[in-house]
Amino acid sequence: MTLVAILITALGGIVGNKLRAALTMLGIVIGVASVILMLALGNGARAAVEANFRYLGSDIVQISVKEKLDQGDLVPVGNTLSYQDGLALASEVELVDGVSMTIGGEGKVRHGRSVLDLAVTGATAEALKDLAARAEVQPLGLSEGVPPSAEAYLARGRFFTPAEVAASADVCVLGHKTAEDLFGGDDPLEATIWINRRRCLVIGVLSELEVIDPQLATRSRPNDAFYLPISTAIHNLYDREPSVLITARVTDEDRMSEARDRIRAYLRGRHGIVKDEAGDYEDDFQLTTRQDILGAQQESARTFSFLLAAMAAVSLVVGGIGIMNVMLVSVTERTREIGIRMAVGATRKDVIAQFLAEAVIISVFGGVLGIAVGVLLIPPAANLNRGVALLAPDSIPLALGVALLTGLVFGLYPAARAARLDPIEALRYE
Repeated sequence: MTLVAILITALGGIVGNKLRAALTMLGIVIGVASVILMLALGNGARAAVEANFRYLGSDIVQISVKEKLDQGDLVPVGNTLSYQDGLALASEVELVDGVSMTIGGEGKVRHGRSVLDLAVTGATAEALKDLAARAEVQPLGLSEGVPPSAEAYLARGRFFTPAEVAASADVCVLGHKTAEDLFGGDDPLEATIWINRRRCLVIGVLSELEVIDPQLATRSRPNDAFYLPISTAIHNLYDREPSVLITARVTDEDRMSEARDRIRAYLRGRHGIVKDEAGDYEDDFQLTTRQDILGAQQESARTFSFLLAAMAAVSLVVGGIGIMNVMLVSVTERTREIGIRMAVGATRKDVIAQFLAEAVIISVFGGVLGIAVGVLLIPPAANLNRGVALLAPDSIPLALGVALLTGLVFGLYPAARAARLDPIEALRYE
């Protein structure tokens, strides 16, 4: 039999039992759709991690407080990272030549009759340089491929100086939309506004910014910014001093490991951390470098690969058992037909090819439907995953390959069983 004749015969067998074939495909559809969703969500999560940490250069150490879950809330495991910890870091640690710090908080900002509830950022004087280095947002209309300078992020006025940060000066810098909401079309420079009932002089307005990564566009509002000197924010937004996020720049990236050890020793000394009975340190802070992120990503990729393999195996088994059951029933129902085919010259290879073709067609059709279902389910699944899902081009052939393999593996035994039938006994079968 030719390949065309085999396919026509196989399709005829499937069409003759439409409901049975459809129910058989259901297991393949569910399995393949699950593989598509797993790949999209996993790729999206990895892309989000890369977007969040891609700004970490090879000479950067990010220092944050270590937290634990306590009655549903994240609380520091020990001392917080204080503003003073960051101030002394560059002078106390030999391999650190620059330190910047930020904190976040909520504030009620008022000018005239306009009142806004805003997320307020307390920062050091290097905040715009850090914003440019992170490459998460950029001035609107910036030429593609042109790295923005810190000055490009300012539309009017200036940013606060190190002296103003040290003096806890009552100055602030507004985001583009914040300035529009508070002042309309008026010039906000040198105007006095109120933040949590404290006067503040507007010294600068940021350019209109756009989020570079579309995955973060729905979760980031850079134009609603409100910047205060970090020392001012600590006194104005909090009843007690909060934990700060510290970014340290290392003088020699080849000595990153040594710099980490020195930073760790410095913070242990300031926080009074000593070895426990087992000779270990219980640090209340954590250090993060680009190498750490890459290692975590690789570990996540290995874990995800294992989960994907498990999902593919479940799809293979569930869908394959359904195909095998249906094909075995089909062999039994069509025993006389098989005998007639063999009697008029069909070989065992022809019989195997026919039943294998039926199994493969069912699995491939189920795979195509599963891909369609999986792609359609990605948007609602992304909403449950904070909007993070990314369908990679290789996901579709991988899922279709799983479906095809299912048909081949689990269709082989029924096909071989049909080919082993004795033609004379098959013709006598009622």
